[in-house]
Amino acid sequence: MGKERGSAFLTISVAIVITGNLIGAGILALPVNTGLAGLVPSLIGMVVCGGLMYLSATVLSEEVAASGDESFNLPSFFGKYLGSGGRWVAIAANLIILYGLLTAYLTGGASIIVNLLGMEGGAPLVTTLFFLALTAFTLMGIEIIRKYGSLLMVILWGTFAVMIVLAEPSVEPARFAYMDWGFLPATVPIIVTAFHFHNIIPNVCSSLDWDMGRIRRAIALGMAIGFVMNALWVHVGIGALPLTGDGSLTAAFEQNTPATVPMSQVIASPVFLFCSLLFSLLAIVTSYAANGMGMVGFAGDLLGNVLHLKSRLAVVLFAFLPPYLVAMVYPDVFLAAMNVVGGVGIVTLFGVLPGVILLRRAASAGTRVVALAMVVLFALFLCIEVGQEFGLLKLHPRTEHWHHHEQPVTPQDAQPSPAAGDAD
Repeated sequence: MGKERGSAFLTISVAIVITGNLIGAGILALPVNTGLAGLVPSLIGMVVCGGLMYLSATVLSEEVAASGDESFNLPSFFGKYLGSGGRWVAIAANLIILYGLLTAYLTGGASIIVNLLGMEGGAPLVTTLFFLALTAFTLMGIEIIRKYGSLLMVILWGTFAVMIVLAEPSVEPARFAYMDWGFLPATVPIIVTAFHFHNIIPNVCSSLDWDMGRIRRAIALGMAIGFVMNALWVHVGIGALPLTGDGSLTAAFEQNTPATVPMSQVIASPVFLFCSLLFSLLAIVTSYAANGMGMVGFAGDLLGNVLHLKSRLAVVLFAFLPPYLVAMVYPDVFLAAMNVVGGVGIVTLFGVLPGVILLRRAASAGTRVVALAMVVLFALFLCIEVGQEFGLLKLHPRTEHWHHHEQPVTPQDAQPSPAAGDAD
């Protein structure tokens, strides 16, 4: 009995680690992008995308568990199944994810500090100091996260709970009537990013002794907790923020700012301001450190094996300088960076490629159908994002159909006008 209890406790502990990896820049962006589609479309999108990300996680977990290797290398794994082309696609997708996330953390964190503390004139200085602090912490202080990871998660969840409680009185249920299904595909990159933890799958598998039953349960529980947190945040974000005007979802979307910025303006509570600042920075600092270490390892492997360059300084510059330069030149790129990360990097590396592998190894008709659906959906998400990035497809929120005082729209009002937001 004691052994079973210990096993269950370990599974729950690993699930909490998974949830901790889900909580990062994705949750900060969620209400802004998804809010412009509406609450109901957002929740349905989260269920679908969360299910797909769970499926891709189990595909990768089965391969990692079968290998029994904690240093499991994704590009090599895809190269084994898909040849050198698959390996280089995986390398490119991983580079997009890591560079994009580091850029998003820098711009998002600097934006939060500048806006919440009223330091608009000092944005370049804030970005530079934030970059130096985060990068130094990543290179020298990763042991702090390992040692105090549980404490940081308690603080993170505690501040999140306080924000939800303080925001709930500001929620106006009438705002949940707004729905724009046509804009939902544009929210997919943010949603998949909010359910992305796949880089720690080798650690999850080794922690649970390569037991696929326990691994699946830990992943399901960790993602379920993450789903509840994401859903609560979307609920209060959409309900508390007006759709248009100052301090609105539309304004945050146009200004590329995290949701905590307009939320702090609307709720106007010193406690909420403190908790939102602490929650945002903790989520960003821990995520930056984790992805930064991943970037250092990736850069060292790439430079060492491809360019035969063994310089530590070259590795650090290759890992961190490009995101800093992008953040300095484009300080308002937070949501745009998240869209590229999710819509191109994550859907390719943790969507399309695992789906192709599942399709190739499928032993039954049912598995083939599931694998094919996975490949088609993730490929569709990729095409939509690429189309938007290159101006071939334009998805705009149809907020003009929301009345001035934000009363529920009628079904007739909710129908889009022929000219508004057409894809071209």
